[in-house]
Amino acid sequence: MSKLTLERAKEILHKHTTEEHLFTHAAAVSAAMEAMAEHFGADKEHWAAIGYLHDVDFEKFPEEHCLHVRELLEPEGVDVEDIDTIISHAYGLHPVTVKPTTDCQKSLFAVDELTGIIHAYSLMRPEKFDGMSVKSLKKKFKDKRFAAKCDREVINRGVEDLGLPLDTVMEICIRGMSAHAEEF
Repeated sequence: MSKLTLERAKEILHKHTTEEHLFTHAAAVSAAMEAMAEHFGADKEHWAAIGYLHDVDFEKFPEEHCLHVRELLEPEGVDVEDIDTIISHAYGLHPVTVKPTTDCQKSLFAVDELTGIIHAYSLMRPEKFDGMSVKSLKKKFKDKRFAAKCDREVINRGVEDLGLPLDTVMEICIRGMSAHAEEF
């Protein structure tokens, strides 16, 4: 099996997804994962591809999210480790048995919900991502009514498992999403 590329991840996601907001979220998580890979000195395109494909089964199976990833991705020739990484981002949220243990898995778990808050905040700012600070983002993060569907407990748990301060993960995600702002 060959390494999952961003181009291949986009091809696969388009086979299973039609909702525009899911493509927007895929691009946001992909951008954040690329930046996380850079932070860890890992393969940026590979992590970006994982991020892009992470919700491959969400549209078809929203109540069983990540329980159908393997059946959708194995026939596409996606590596078992990549499938496990994608499944792991729902650990503790759905009956998923793949616990995040690698930096890539922990990063995906940590940034998935966080990108929703960052994206929502960018949409309300006239300058979008330009000049977005961690300090101002943290104010929005603390306001439970802002981007209320983004689970702060999941973000905090993910960041804690990652072993990085929340401020650092926010800064990395802002930087990554800013670099790809035209995609969402």
